[in-house]
Amino acid sequence: MPDDGAATALRTGEHQSEAASARHDRASLIAFVTEARSEEALRDGLTEATSEDLDIRRGGIRAAIAAMQKSATPKVLIVDVSGEEQPLTALGDLSNVVEPDVCVLVIGEINHVDFYREVTRGLGASDYLAKPLTRDTVARHFIPFLRGHAPPTQGVLGGRAIGVTGVRGGVGATTIAVNLAWNFGVWMRRHSVLLDPDIHLGSAAFLLNIQPGAGLRMALEAPERIDSLLAERAAQPAADRLHVLGGEEKLAVQSNPAPGAAGVLLGALRRRYNFIIADVPFRPLQLNRDLLDLVDQRVLVMEPTLAAVRDTLRLLALPPGLEQSQRAIIVLNRVGISGGLTRRQVEDALKMKIDVAIPDLPRQVGNAATLGEPAMASSSGFRGGIQELARQVAFVRLLDAAPSIDPAKPGGGRRWFSLRRTK
Repeated sequence: MPDDGAATALRTGEHQSEAASARHDRASLIAFVTEARSEEALRDGLTEATSEDLDIRRGGIRAAIAAMQKSATPKVLIVDVSGEEQPLTALGDLSNVVEPDVCVLVIGEINHVDFYREVTRGLGASDYLAKPLTRDTVARHFIPFLRGHAPPTQGVLGGRAIGVTGVRGGVGATTIAVNLAWNFGVWMRRHSVLLDPDIHLGSAAFLLNIQPGAGLRMALEAPERIDSLLAERAAQPAADRLHVLGGEEKLAVQSNPAPGAAGVLLGALRRRYNFIIADVPFRPLQLNRDLLDLVDQRVLVMEPTLAAVRDTLRLLALPPGLEQSQRAIIVLNRVGISGGLTRRQVEDALKMKIDVAIPDLPRQVGNAATLGEPAMASSSGFRGGIQELARQVAFVRLLDAAPSIDPAKPGGGRRWFSLRRTK
């Protein structure tokens, strides 16, 4: 099939970072196939490309999804979509459980150029081969990816970054950021990191009962040393697929982030995580402003007061970042607080609808903070608001529901394995 190399999102060619390759918990290759003939073709075609024993397992893409939920993502993953009624949706489900820099190679029964383009250029898989497979076709098309010589990717790679900002102090933005990251990493089992750039007074790690690791301040001051492996080592695990990257420097220690440090740090995190949740305070610091400009989606957290309405309008007036295709999402926290405005009064003052409303739950949220646990784990009211926020910041349309496959139409160019909106 023809391959014009346009905008594929997960090729592992020469651009693949040395840091990702250095991780010892990742297998070089895991394959899932549904029948013996394809397994034989893969073994014969790929044996010469690796000195390791080939890990080829019997099963289709659903077996791959189940396995990747429980184990580290390999550098190269081969999946078989044969017999799947909605293969594009299944590939979207796979993207929820693998790391965004994985090279996904797909095999299946559909031999149509539109399907090939949708799988590679639309969803971001590196290549697709239609059955029946032969030793020669497998070797010619798949071995370059195992050796890291595939064509370089065109376009922007990596996970989706969300910046959560309180319009003023004390509105609960850090609590929202912590629970949003918990929702992605623990409830949805996507590789996620919670970034707290306030290395002196940040409390994101504190709310999860985690001691922040060292290294974030030095990384920000010397961004030329940042890579995905360093970023991962500096982050502390909060759960199997959730890490926290923050600091707890002495107040007397001055920090001077270098120009461009935010972009380098986010770039490294995008190569490792599906979601980056940044708790970004709006303070007159260049690092914070850079983070607000570089994330894919801004989230503004406010409370039902006139002062918060004023500050929300001021923050909404900020120019959007280059990757931000829609306005900031407005979260109205503590709805029903004593002496506060009603939701309708807030919407009338803003002249716009609130996107997400979370009720005032002082006892539940306070107890969770004391115990170092996410509030959504014990409060259904709080959980509902966080899950609605997660749906809005990470919405991906199921392409199998579309009447026809056309990569030129809106939605046809989404790269699901990178889990990031593109324009």
